[in-house]
Amino acid sequence: MAVDPTSNANSSTPPAASAAKPPSVKDPKKSKKDEKKDEDLSEEDLALKEQLELYVERVQDSDPGVQKLALESMRQEIRTATSSMTSVPKPLKFLRPHYGTLKEYFGKMSESVLRKYLADILSVLAMTMSAEGERESLKYRLLGSEGDIGSWGHEYVRNLAGEISPEFSKRQQFEEASIDDLMDLVQQIVAFHMKHNAEPEAVDLLMEVEDLDLLVEHVDSTNYKRTCSYLTSSASYLAGPDDLLALDIAYGIYLKFEDLTNALRTGVALDNLQYIKHIYEISNDLLQKKQFSYILAQHGLVLELDDEMVADDDDRETLQDIINNVKLSEGYLALARDIEVMEPKSPEDIYKVHLIDGRASASASLDSARQNLAATFVNAFVNAGFGQDKLMTVTSESSGGANTGHWLFKNKEHGKASAAASLGMILLWDVDSGLAQIDKYLHSNDNHVVAGALLGVGIVNCNIKNDCDPAFALLIDFTEKEDPTLRIGAIMGLGIAYAGSHKEELKVRLSSILGDSKTPLEVLAFTAITLGLVYVGSCCEEIAQSIIFALMDRSEAELSDPLVRFLPLALGLLYLGKQESVEATSEVSKTFHEKIRNYCDVTLLSLAYAGTGNVLKIQKLLGYCAQHLEKGESHQGPAVLGIGLVAMAEELGLDMAIRSLEHLLQYGEQNIRRAVPLSLGLLCISNPKVNVMDTLSRLSHDSDGEVSMAAIVSLGLIGAGTNNARIAGMLRNLSSYYYKEAGHLFCVRIAQGLVHLGKGLLTLSPYHSDRFLLSPIKLSGLITVLHACLDMKATVLGKYHYMLYFLVLAMQPRMLMTVDENLKPLSVPVRVGQAVDVVGQAGRPKTITGFQTHSTPVLLAAGDRAELATEKYIPLTKVLEGFVIMKENPDYREEN
Repeated sequence: MAVDPTSNANSSTPPAASAAKPPSVKDPKKSKKDEKKDEDLSEEDLALKEQLELYVERVQDSDPGVQKLALESMRQEIRTATSSMTSVPKPLKFLRPHYGTLKEYFGKMSESVLRKYLADILSVLAMTMSAEGERESLKYRLLGSEGDIGSWGHEYVRNLAGEISPEFSKRQQFEEASIDDLMDLVQQIVAFHMKHNAEPEAVDLLMEVEDLDLLVEHVDSTNYKRTCSYLTSSASYLAGPDDLLALDIAYGIYLKFEDLTNALRTGVALDNLQYIKHIYEISNDLLQKKQFSYILAQHGLVLELDDEMVADDDDRETLQDIINNVKLSEGYLALARDIEVMEPKSPEDIYKVHLIDGRASASASLDSARQNLAATFVNAFVNAGFGQDKLMTVTSESSGGANTGHWLFKNKEHGKASAAASLGMILLWDVDSGLAQIDKYLHSNDNHVVAGALLGVGIVNCNIKNDCDPAFALLIDFTEKEDPTLRIGAIMGLGIAYAGSHKEELKVRLSSILGDSKTPLEVLAFTAITLGLVYVGSCCEEIAQSIIFALMDRSEAELSDPLVRFLPLALGLLYLGKQESVEATSEVSKTFHEKIRNYCDVTLLSLAYAGTGNVLKIQKLLGYCAQHLEKGESHQGPAVLGIGLVAMAEELGLDMAIRSLEHLLQYGEQNIRRAVPLSLGLLCISNPKVNVMDTLSRLSHDSDGEVSMAAIVSLGLIGAGTNNARIAGMLRNLSSYYYKEAGHLFCVRIAQGLVHLGKGLLTLSPYHSDRFLLSPIKLSGLITVLHACLDMKATVLGKYHYMLYFLVLAMQPRMLMTVDENLKPLSVPVRVGQAVDVVGQAGRPKTITGFQTHSTPVLLAAGDRAELATEKYIPLTKVLEGFVIMKENPDYREEN
């Protein structure tokens, strides 16, 4: 509304007259409409509208005193106005038509305090008025007075924060542009958000302006937990290196508030040994250090404690024992006794042949070598860790040694190796009694039996570290023998026993095997995998070079052998989850022979970004799947597995990956379809989701034999250790459907063994601590088996069926075992229910739903979470899974 130059004479006109003025300038149509609108307003609103229009006019007065009064009154009106969720505050609504006028007048004003006052008001009006992308609210805020930002209300602060981000990006493009004024504003907004329970918004803003460090000074003891939980859970959605930065800041905040258990978990997620050692050094509480040690043991992290971390020798030994997992077997058997499943099960108990109609039951009683081999694996998986079974271990009542030898020799050649190794699985984690029972097979005249026993020694020591290093002492000499079978048994045993331990002597001994041009290809492949497992995620240059040279030395004929593919896999394991660190090696792989070049490239990419949820990498892998290949190219299998590997990081990406894999099934070529079931199996490992179960059930009857076998094995993987009745039923039907197909029937048996893994007490999921931590050792075992399954006929169905034992790396009890301060089992009531994601929610929402109350020890299914149901004890860690130490609550009073 243009005002004539003599407007200062108007300053004395009554409000009604001034309000009536504007319409007379505009066309008559408008005035009618305005009058109608004015009639609709209540008397209060009309008065307010006229009042505000008067202020707008007074603001343009030449007398500064009048201007100041008008601005302050307008400011007061806007600030005191309340708005509901659905409507704009009335003063803003009535001032809309005058926004242009005020802007125009602002441009004419000279620099003064009043101009800043007006800028403040324009900044608030711009919130509802300015055009998209103009960022006027921010522009006027920066020109305005530096007053308290919160006094204009939450919505205004939010709006400003939204405008800062694009402005920051724009200024970043020009080097000379200063961002100091923006950062001052960011400081104010973050302080405001943190005071008003809007931690996620503060974190988001700081991520946008790339200055998360500011967060540390703004958190306090009331909001640090919410802030950190938002930081750590958003890390899986961020691209590197921002994801590590977010975790790093969370670690700093936890340390600041002495929340050491959470700091330790964050240190483990960062894979930073310095951080972990630092936490041990600053903690003075021995019980707390014991809890730290349980967390590290569950993760499989190898850590040698020193004087600075734990001063007292006895305490250090106790803690080192916990980290070395020495008590794992004891805890697991205590759980088994509590749930009353100690009774050994035979393969027949699992097959439940009596439930199947006619024809298949006849074939089940046949005594073929392959059937017996399948029974060996089923027996090993089902009785894993129980120390007794009905095939391999003999109780004193039975007739001496006849029984056990009897089963061993029902297997042919390499089948005997798996049978002898199965003893290691049955005695899993129980090193002393395990080695004693396996010993007799080490002196056999049959090399296959000895090889199996060597592998069994490795399996017994899986995830258990021992001061005497029995596995190394027993196995290392066999790696130099002539017979490849013996060498493979010993090398694979070492890989399983020392996974993730970075053991120097192994690097020296095994690298020489890689470097020897006379080494047979099969020995070479297992040596590479073992080095990959022992140095998993270490980015070790020396080993990478040894494997690269070994690959380059192979003749073209050898490069066609399916076993060669384990060399790129081993190379990838060295960089598991290490993101950019793989790039140099990836460049070298481009110089390989074209037969292996793409395979190597895809495998390195998928393993380096495993568990990061990196969307760009998933798109790249999907790109590989879209190509049409000539015969002989095999790199699309690992690309499909890679999609599962990268996307397993969080629920949302996981669901999207499952949908993408459905598309690949519909439009992909045969070699892609063969890998899809395995990828689905990895995404839902030990977590039988109904939609995935149905897809796999459909694929298990696929016309392509490879697809159906992969689907059958994946049914076992998604149901691993769950005793899922629906999957068990499907597998029984499949065993009757495929009763004439030896290969398929073998896969069905393996799957049945997996579903009943450890009689339902074990899981293969590599995640723990509420899906926050991904254990590289467990994941490496799964990946190795899945890569072997990409070509079943050459590996699992051929003579390398013992590769299935790599799954032992991923096995862990899915339990919550509470112990008292002396580490003795203690039964406490807990609520177990479906976990609810409460990150960033207001208030204190419930973290579990549909719970039942049990007393510990209890089993936790995938997606379950436990909460303590009593106040008598205080747990030393917020995440109740694995071993949790309970401290008596000194303030607890029993109710009468």
